[in-house]
Amino acid sequence: MTATRTARERARAELTQEIKDEARRQLAEVGAHGLSLRAVARELGMVSSALYRYFPSRDRLLTDLIVDAYNAIGEAAEKADPGEGEPRERWLAVWQGTRDWARAHPHEYALIYGSPIPGYAAPQDTVVPAARVALALVKVLTQTELRAEGEVPPELRAQAETLTKALGLVAGPETVARLLMAWTQLFGAISFDLFGQYVGSVDPADAFFAHSARRMAEFVGL
Repeated sequence: MTATRTARERARAELTQEIKDEARRQLAEVGAHGLSLRAVARELGMVSSALYRYFPSRDRLLTDLIVDAYNAIGEAAEKADPGEGEPRERWLAVWQGTRDWARAHPHEYALIYGSPIPGYAAPQDTVVPAARVALALVKVLTQTELRAEGEVPPELRAQAETLTKALGLVAGPETVARLLMAWTQLFGAISFDLFGQYVGSVDPADAFFAHSARRMAEFVGL
């Protein structure tokens, strides 16, 4: 009985993966807004009613794809960090690892950092995976002394102090604010690169991206 159940569970896991792989392929063709469970089922030779037993709605499938993408880019950022050595070099490695993944998986990147999907609201399930790249950067910062000087508005100070406690940082509000700016710059630079905004200015953007990573390292106090 146990062996039968294990085989059934294994078969379900394999088909679930096939469904998600086909959905990713379709993302490249029609984008997230055009993703259809019926189209996925048709390509896999399934009736749509059978596919609904795995994913009861398009939004559930989208959520799984989004969580997978956040986890994949987060894992790439974490693996890029050597875990020892100069914090500045580790910071640069995390930036580069994040960009490398995005360039290798542009459609999955667009799913999580592109235009909002009409009619879709991301559930709480996506919050923790979405934080992995930021936490990889925070890990570098927690192992060095940061001294960013400056004042922040009272509303931002309260938010920064809450984040400081949540992240385990020994840093002032200005440092936390700068980390958020750097995090924004990281994904802004990647998005501009992938979506063609640098064409005619800094294309290819390799040198500019590396320069941005170095300047943001200085900006946060490394």
